[in-house]
Amino acid sequence: MKWFQQNRAFGVLVIGFAICALIVGALLYWRWSVWTDARQTFDQVEAERSRLEGLDPFPDDANYRKLQGYLQSYTEALNKFKEQLKSEVAPAPPLAPNEFQSRLRQAVVATFDRARMNNVKLPDKFQLGFDEFARAMPDTAVTPLLGQELSQIQMLINILLDAKVDSVTSFRRAPLLEERRASPTPTPSPARGRGVAPAKPGATPAPTLIKRNIVDISFRAAPGAARKVLNEIVASTGQFFVIRTLYVHNEKDKGPPRERGASPTPTPSAQAGPAQPGAAGALNFIVGNEHIEVSATIEMLRFTF
Repeated sequence: MKWFQQNRAFGVLVIGFAICALIVGALLYWRWSVWTDARQTFDQVEAERSRLEGLDPFPDDANYRKLQGYLQSYTEALNKFKEQLKSEVAPAPPLAPNEFQSRLRQAVVATFDRARMNNVKLPDKFQLGFDEFARAMPDTAVTPLLGQELSQIQMLINILLDAKVDSVTSFRRAPLLEERRASPTPTPSPARGRGVAPAKPGATPAPTLIKRNIVDISFRAAPGAARKVLNEIVASTGQFFVIRTLYVHNEKDKGPPRERGASPTPTPSAQAGPAQPGAAGALNFIVGNEHIEVSATIEMLRFTF
C-alpha cells in the first residue's frame, strides 16, 4: 500500500492496463464464441449440401406411383380429345389416281343433280375446284389428300345447295402444299430486300399439327338463305370450317326513292262494311326484298397428329 502511495502514477497505469486487458479478453472471448457458432452453422450447411448432392433424386415410391397415375390419366384424356377432333374431319381414304378421277366425276354429277333439284345455278364447267384433274390424273402421293379435300368441298357445296341460294357465282380452290411439292416446276427464289432469312442446313422444321385447305367462294342469295349458310358452316359437325374473311354486298347500292303525293281517299262505296271483309291491296315492302352477294374465304382444317 505504501508502494502504491509512493508510486501513484505507476500504480494507476498498472491498474488501467489490467482493466484494458480484461476488456480485451472479454471481447476476444465473445468474438470467439460468435465465430464458433458461425463455424458450426457453416459446417452443418456444408454437410447438408454434401448429403443432398449424394442423394438419389428419384422420388418416393408412393409419390412416383401417384405421378405415373396423373401422367396416364392426362395421356388418355389427350388421346381421347385427339380422336374426337379427328372424328370431326373428313377421312382421307387411300385412293389410286384413277379412283380419284372416278370419284370426282360422280361428285360433280351428284352436285349438278342436287343443284337442279334445289333450283341453284352453278358456274359453267363446274368441277368443284378440281379443274386440272378433270382430264389429268393427280400424283399418287397426294391422291388421299385430294380425296379428303373432295369430301370437304362436297360438304361445303351441299350446305349452299340445301339452303337454296340463288347461284354460286365463283369457286376457287387453293392448291395443296403437297401438290406444289410434287409438281416439277421449280420454286422461285425469294426476292431481295424482303428480309427472308434462309433456312439453316441442319435445322429441323417444327411439325405442323394443323393444316388448312383453303377455298374462295362467292354466291348470291336472299338474306335468310345467306344466314342459314353461314350458321350451318360454323356449326358443321362433319368437318371443321373456319370462315377467315367475309364480304357481303347488297345488290341495291341506293335506298328506295321517297314516294311523293298522298294516296286518294277511298269513297264510302268502295270501303268494306263491318260484315264484309275488304280486299286489301298488296303490301309494298320498302326494304327486305333485295338479295345479297357473299364472298368468303373458308379454311377446311385437317389434323396431322
